[in-house]
Amino acid sequence: MKTSSNSVRIGIAVAIILGTIGWLSFTGYSSNKSYYVTVAELGKMGDKAYKSNLRVEGFVQPGSIQQEGPHVTFVLNEFESHSPKAPNGRKLTVIYKGSEPPPDTFKDDSQALAIGTIGTDGVFHATGLQAKCASKYAPATPNGQPGAMPAQPAPASTNPRANAAPAPQPGSAPAGIATN
Repeated sequence: MKTSSNSVRIGIAVAIILGTIGWLSFTGYSSNKSYYVTVAELGKMGDKAYKSNLRVEGFVQPGSIQQEGPHVTFVLNEFESHSPKAPNGRKLTVIYKGSEPPPDTFKDDSQALAIGTIGTDGVFHATGLQAKCASKYAPATPNGQPGAMPAQPAPASTNPRANAAPAPQPGSAPAGIATN
């Protein structure tokens, strides 16, 4: 009977260890999962938005950037400021308190991605911040507008970045957070 008693103890210990590993894996996965949404889509999430890690994309409202060291407060708009829809676009106040200052490309009208959570006060509390200016790197068209493909294919380049497709431009989004 002594060997069966030891076998039961070992079996219980293995079950506890495997159960703990499984539970830690599940909770770690669900807490690190983040949803990628636009400013407009954030308003449709309802109560789920308060319980989720989010990555919110929008355009930095011109004149809204207030920086104190690495911390920044700004407003994300669903449209660029030169768009006719911009005055009626949904807006989201973002408070970024990260360990690093915002990137150099973080400027007025730049496309930004804030990573964090939204508070019940409607303010997005970001711990990560990314910015890009897709139109700056898109090929120019014959009429001078960046972002659209030219009528005829451009000659091949030996630079692999020169042959990359332009980044997709964000489309209009449904109802969202706040309007003017």
